[in-house]
Amino acid sequence: MFQTIITFIIVFSILVIIHEFGHFYFAKKAGILVREFAIGMGPKIFSHRKNGTTYTIRMLPIGGYVRMAGIGDEDPELKPGMPLNITLDEAQQVAQIDLSNKQHLRAVPIELLEADLEQALFIKGIIPGSSEAVTYEVKRDATIIEADGTEVQIAPIDVQYQSAPLLKRMMTNFAGPMNNFILGIAVFITIAFVQGGVTVNDNRLGDIQPDSPAEAAGLRADDEVLAIEGQEITDWTQLVASIQANPGKEITLSVVTKGQEARDVLVTPDTKTDEQGNDYGLIGVAPPMDRTLMAKIRYGFDEFWLIATSIFGLVFSMFRTGFQPDSFGGPVAIYAATEQVVDYGFLSVLSFLAYLSINLGVVNLLPVPALDGGKLLLNIVEGVRGKPLDPEKEGIITAVGMGLLLLLMVIVTWNDIQRFFFGQ
Repeated sequence: MFQTIITFIIVFSILVIIHEFGHFYFAKKAGILVREFAIGMGPKIFSHRKNGTTYTIRMLPIGGYVRMAGIGDEDPELKPGMPLNITLDEAQQVAQIDLSNKQHLRAVPIELLEADLEQALFIKGIIPGSSEAVTYEVKRDATIIEADGTEVQIAPIDVQYQSAPLLKRMMTNFAGPMNNFILGIAVFITIAFVQGGVTVNDNRLGDIQPDSPAEAAGLRADDEVLAIEGQEITDWTQLVASIQANPGKEITLSVVTKGQEARDVLVTPDTKTDEQGNDYGLIGVAPPMDRTLMAKIRYGFDEFWLIATSIFGLVFSMFRTGFQPDSFGGPVAIYAATEQVVDYGFLSVLSFLAYLSINLGVVNLLPVPALDGGKLLLNIVEGVRGKPLDPEKEGIITAVGMGLLLLLMVIVTWNDIQRFFFGQ
């Protein structure tokens, strides 16, 4: 169980961090201020600021997130009458605004009258013991220490998400799913290299197991099986089915070894029994593999296309069949699947990671508000209209989408709990 939990945390964290790094990288390229890149969730354990971004490690080791200026990440509201502690630089400009209520030796206490941290960049207030208001200019790279102690940079309007060019914003939104696709493809290619090749569905024999019926009969790797018991064989699926149908019975294989004439080979499959008590035959031959470089590289893209089209097909089929919770899986289902793949070894975990990564990328591209696909749809609407939607309307659309996603997550999670814990 401990191994399953650790594997689940690692897999889930890799998926989310790779996804969020896509948004982070292209937001930076677009001139959008990324205020925080967090690994984990919950209370902050560690933080480090560099180039305008605060990198944090948080207590719950699951996932992570990116805070981009202008996307639901506005500064805490500074209201008149609020007590603040501000730190001034040598030019008497505000370098830091402290909202954590912690006392600092260099901090200047001030009762806030007015502030603008987006355009005019100033703070106006009254210092205790004085009756006159003072106004301080705020530096563009000034920081705010939030209530939980996280220090982030202020976000002038020109470095906020909505100020970036439309195409760069679209790329920023697409980058998360794109990174998941790249990860999935790269992992599948890695699996192909580790395996030494890619399994192909043709009528050749793969590696011959020692002391097996196939070795005893003189069969060799790369032999081509033309027929079994007179029935033509054209692929590996037919070959396996014919052998499994004859447990313990001597059968005749028409075989061609490269550069030689066709010959008949007699072989008696070993008898094995499956979980249902049914007997089947085995002769000890692995599937054929394509070991070329291009086959290994192509494998990553083939698997990506197969998984992506399957998921899109499932989603679109619901327009005909209706919503079915069993077609979806949340964290509980992922954990249950992790428990199974861990038993099959490291390559199975890698394959599971690649599958989930592509799955996450595809689902995030669905045109649902609050998902990356929904943001891209709003970007397209903006391009067609020639102007963005009203921020208030966009906020309502996003809130509705978020509510629907939360509802879907609750339904799917409850369905998963019933399936995996109560067998319903």
